[in-house]
Amino acid sequence: MSEIKKVVLAYSGGLDTSVIVRWLQDTYQCEVVTFTADIGQGEEVEPARAKAEALGVKEIYIEDLREEFVRDFVFPMFRANTIYEGEYLLGTSIARPLIAKRLIEIANETGADAISHGATGKGNDQVRFELGAYALKPGVKVIAPWREWDLTSREKLMQYCEERNIPVDFSNKKKKSPYSMDANLLHISYEGGVLEEPWAEAEEDMWRWSVSPEQAPDQATYIELTYEKGDIVAINGERMSPATVLETLNKLGGENGIGRLDIVENRFVGMKSRGCYETPGGTIMLRAHRAIESITLDREVAHLKDELMPRYAKLIYNGFWWSEERKMLQQMIDFSQRHVNGEVRLKLYKGNVILVGRRSSNSLFDESIATFEDDAGSYNQKDAEGFIKLNALRMRIAASKGRKLID
Repeated sequence: MSEIKKVVLAYSGGLDTSVIVRWLQDTYQCEVVTFTADIGQGEEVEPARAKAEALGVKEIYIEDLREEFVRDFVFPMFRANTIYEGEYLLGTSIARPLIAKRLIEIANETGADAISHGATGKGNDQVRFELGAYALKPGVKVIAPWREWDLTSREKLMQYCEERNIPVDFSNKKKKSPYSMDANLLHISYEGGVLEEPWAEAEEDMWRWSVSPEQAPDQATYIELTYEKGDIVAINGERMSPATVLETLNKLGGENGIGRLDIVENRFVGMKSRGCYETPGGTIMLRAHRAIESITLDREVAHLKDELMPRYAKLIYNGFWWSEERKMLQQMIDFSQRHVNGEVRLKLYKGNVILVGRRSSNSLFDESIATFEDDAGSYNQKDAEGFIKLNALRMRIAASKGRKLID
């Protein structure tokens, strides 16, 4: 008899997680609670209810988490200008800690002994889900079917469904995308298929959210973003909620061919993986945030943020959102944003995010000092001589002692 009486499953309603529901019931003889989150994946989540009911699930959670996702996860990440390995905007990575949080909360609410997910044993998501779960509930049992069962192919999964009368729409199997895709309000990712060959160009009909730069309008789109404490609160003067901000920027960016990315990244588990991503809104946000910071942040604060950012990005990518060190870094980042207020004006044109203006009542840009015209004594150019000599002192001493830099 299994010691697991009840398990909470992160349930999408698709083939894999539908199989997992029945597999958990058969293997562990336990009750399954399903949790389906709407984080902006662009598909209806309510049909998951009927599918779960058909599998005998009694406790079904379907929740709209879009605002929480952007407000409490995406926006804090973008305050740090976060980017992994110079390119990846962490669209999948940042969604996992929210799902892990709700899995644990639902486990506590329902008295479940365990949680379960559909991540494979090759990927990063298993790490992200489980690190989050253990951080929030140290003694929780985690069941990862892909690390236990022998259903190692789509064909075996389909056969399992047929044998056990699992309600899956087999008529759509020929229409299924050849790619493994993950979508939320920040991005959509593509892996597998022809993308497993790093030399092969991604097929044009793969992309879902954006037109190609070649097909984007010949007329540029101008937008103005309003910032308060590092977060966008309005677009073109219209105040919006966090989720609406990102939805709007995704639409504007996608229409202008912005946000496509093709990278080979280093997974936490050790392998390299080639993936393509569409992150139109996030691409705009990153460019704009750096622009507003350029006039509102102290130089050394800005430079320190840039030094810390790769570490912060790595923590998110590797699944350590709920760690003490990420929380510590977040407090530093959020403190830096208290004067990051103002407006940024951008031009969106054929895949490009072009900065055309920035302004802030908290700006540190002083035109009277920076001007190439007469500064009326605001800056004494003679001061530069001593500044340069002091900075050169150690190098002058070394050279005078015979140390040569040129052989």
